[in-house]
Amino acid sequence: MTVSFRGKLFLAAFSAALIALVVAGVLFAQSMRERTDRQIEGTLVAEATLTAELLARSARPETISTVPSLQEEASRIGALLGARITFIGPDGVVVGDSAETLAGLAAMENHALRPEVVEARASGLGRARRHSETLKIDMLYVAVPVHHPAIAFARVALPLTTVRQQLQTIVNATLLALALALVGAAGIAWLISGRMGLRVRSIAEVATRYRRGDLTPPRLDYGGDELGTVARVLDDSVQDLGRRLEELARDRARMEAILAGMIEGVIVIDPQGRLQMVNDAARRMLRLEEFAPGRHYLETIRHPAIAGLVGAALGGATPDALQLSPPRDPSRTIMARAAPAASGRGHGAVLVLHDITELRRADQMRRDFVANVSHELRTPLTAIRGYVEALAEGDVNAEDSRRFLEIIARHTQRMEGLVKDLLRLARLDAGQETLDVSEYDARGLVQAVIGDLAPALERRGQRVEVTIAAGAETLRGDAAKLQDALRNLVTNAMTYAPERTGIQIDVSREGGQMRVSVSDEGPGIPEEDLSRVFERFYRVDKSRARDPGGTGLGLAIVKHLVGLHGGEVRAENRAEGGARFTILLP
Repeated sequence: MTVSFRGKLFLAAFSAALIALVVAGVLFAQSMRERTDRQIEGTLVAEATLTAELLARSARPETISTVPSLQEEASRIGALLGARITFIGPDGVVVGDSAETLAGLAAMENHALRPEVVEARASGLGRARRHSETLKIDMLYVAVPVHHPAIAFARVALPLTTVRQQLQTIVNATLLALALALVGAAGIAWLISGRMGLRVRSIAEVATRYRRGDLTPPRLDYGGDELGTVARVLDDSVQDLGRRLEELARDRARMEAILAGMIEGVIVIDPQGRLQMVNDAARRMLRLEEFAPGRHYLETIRHPAIAGLVGAALGGATPDALQLSPPRDPSRTIMARAAPAASGRGHGAVLVLHDITELRRADQMRRDFVANVSHELRTPLTAIRGYVEALAEGDVNAEDSRRFLEIIARHTQRMEGLVKDLLRLARLDAGQETLDVSEYDARGLVQAVIGDLAPALERRGQRVEVTIAAGAETLRGDAAKLQDALRNLVTNAMTYAPERTGIQIDVSREGGQMRVSVSDEGPGIPEEDLSRVFERFYRVDKSRARDPGGTGLGLAIVKHLVGLHGGEVRAENRAEGGARFTILLP
């Protein structure tokens, strides 16, 4: 059972008061008993001396008393004093006793050897406490010599029961006083412990509120004593600690917000190698499903190269940056840098991860772009130069000259188309193309594209089938740009599909989107190339010997034009063979 602070304080104060009062009561009772004994003995001595003095004055020769007269005198004095008076003759024979009758005196023993008589004979005053065989009770005896012809000693006796009664009266009064004092002490202790307990309880409630995180300053009067001083010092310390914790929390929240908004991955490790912080970017890069602060970095980061970087940084070194691929994702490239972070307990480490996949991809695309542009321009320029040199020699006939000029014109047109496509892609990348949105007839748009490509379709013996689903008769967008996009898709189908095959154009509505698809009966697209067909100059056929007749930029332009409308374009293979390109418009 738990005792409250007030109960403990009350028990301590009450126990101290009880012990003090008991000790004081015992000492007081003992002192009063001794003092009362001395007073009673002194009274008996005075009474015995007075009795002896009275007997000495009445002892005249002519009045030598007989036993009856002495017995009568003993009874009279005993009645006056309220005590037992005994007259003892020189030979120890009792000649008078206020407690006996005249007939009983003869049966009394000789008192010559009684202790008080012996002591009185020797020193002039005798005292003794013993059991009276005559009265059958304990008595206090005082004997003194008497100058009397018939009486040698006068003895005064008082029953000890009377003495004890007097002492009991004193003890009872003392016990009553102690009881009253104890009750008062208990009341005072209860009041004091109550006030102290209330203060301690208030301080404990404030401490409990602090523990829950509520550091609002209390409105309490702690008092001016030591308890109040301690409470104020602790409260000031908690408030100061609370202010520091708020500052740390703000700094941590600010840092976490900064780290969360960074595209770089950041991992903070303490001097013992335990993880302190990992932002979302680092979790994505390293595929960390779970992050448990306080765990060793080797238990979480499984990549040996990164573990080596962190180990070197924890040793105080600054290792060189590394390029690596994250676990289970070899297609991505990460640049990892680690640096030591000094603290009061040693060197921690900060690991920074940069995902440079897009940069490397962009660099590769740039190199491919330069190579492709160089190749696309070099081929017609070489042909033009060769035919121009042949014409410059002057030994060609008119028919060859005309054929050479036609070839030069065709290659010139191809370079012009390439430059136009490059300029259009540049405008699309720069956001310089604007939309003229309106509603128009879908079939009219498709027929316009077919009409533009009719000569080429007729030369290749290819046919176009158009299907307009119910509810998709009207398209909304920039008609010119969507016509360019559809023309490029149909041209791509014409180029890669065999001669005398069919091309299918379907327009339908699915949910809230318009769907325009172009399907061919060609060889289809390898699965590994589906995600790259919309890159600039990317061709499924890697051979440069065959000239498909295009610039390699058509599908890239389609992707940009559809994206300008807020839509998307997809490439897939049909189950029955061939490829399908689908435009989805909002």
